[in-house]
Amino acid sequence: MQRTDFQTMPCSIARTLAVVGEPWTPLVLRDIVFGLTKFDELQRDLGVATNILTDRLTTLVEHGLLTRTPYQRRPLRYRYELTDKGADLVPVLLALMRWGDRWAAEPAGPPVTIMHHSCGQVTEATTICSVCGEPLHAKDIGARGGPGARRGPGAYLLPGWLTAPGRPELRDAAPPPRITSAGRFLAGPPDRAG
Repeated sequence: MQRTDFQTMPCSIARTLAVVGEPWTPLVLRDIVFGLTKFDELQRDLGVATNILTDRLTTLVEHGLLTRTPYQRRPLRYRYELTDKGADLVPVLLALMRWGDRWAAEPAGPPVTIMHHSCGQVTEATTICSVCGEPLHAKDIGARGGPGARRGPGAYLLPGWLTAPGRPELRDAAPPPRITSAGRFLAGPPDRAG
């Protein structure tokens, strides 16, 4: 069966999944973030088959998320470390962790807590607006076409609400949808009453 090529979809989430969406990849990245940088350490911690771990590490190196440097010559062994591009995924990993802590943790609570080195306190990931600093919640956000918007398979921009500035072929009169607290898209302007 032919797999869908997420890399060709006009969606940044799909293109990210093309690189990090394979099973084990977020866990490999998690371990590297927390200091397990050698193949044997990663394999021992995760219990993943060596061929799968090799494939995941190779993909992450090829896409520039990790560097691979030899630390031993005979036999040749490598250490893997995050690049700046890879470090940009840390907030994504922390967001996945936060969701898991809230919705999938054991009754005893989360298995790990995150410490912020600057203040020495336990913390968790939050997502805020880069402009006003307010927290972002599903009910408070919408989407519109950006400069790279295009119609096609995998495009999350629904017909009737593409509003890409400077892209008249994508623009139409309908406003962008609102997202309800249940994560559903609603067409039209916000309800004046509520």
